Amino acid sequence: MPRTLAATADPAYVASPFDPGKYGQLLLTVLPVAIETDEEHARLLLKAEELMARHESLAPEEAKLLKLLAGLIHAYESRKLKLGQYSDPAGMLQHLMEARDLKQIDLVPIVGSRGTVSAIVSGKRGISKEMAKKLAAFFHVSADLFL
Repeated sequence: MPRTLAATADPAYVASPFDPGKYGQLLLTVLPVAIETDEEHARLLLKAEELMARHESLAPEEAKLLKLLAGLIHAYESRKLKLGQYSDPAGMLQHLMEARDLKQIDLVPIVGSRGTVSAIVSGKRGISKEMAKKLAAFFHVSADLFL
């Protein structure tokens, strides 16, 4: 049910409130910054992946932190990738894998099978729209990079 004025007046409607104090403490723990180095990128990416693994049980403050981290990671990766340099989806996928020190086997849970991953990475098979969405979510980039 969308939140409306009537819904907020209804005592039966209980939303988990956002607590700025808890969010501040969370920020002090994680120390998110504009990413300028691979080390900062790796640190914040690890924290984002930890939060994503618990996505269904995140507190509102953690969800807001995850959104912040995704934005910082995306901005850094967009600058670092220089998107025009990779003209084909397979090349982009290879670059993203290298940037994260991933092997083909790491993509099997996303793509489905070792053979499919191998065919995509080698450029022998295209990337479907559905697969592009899954890869985009995994790498925190736009699905357009894979199409």
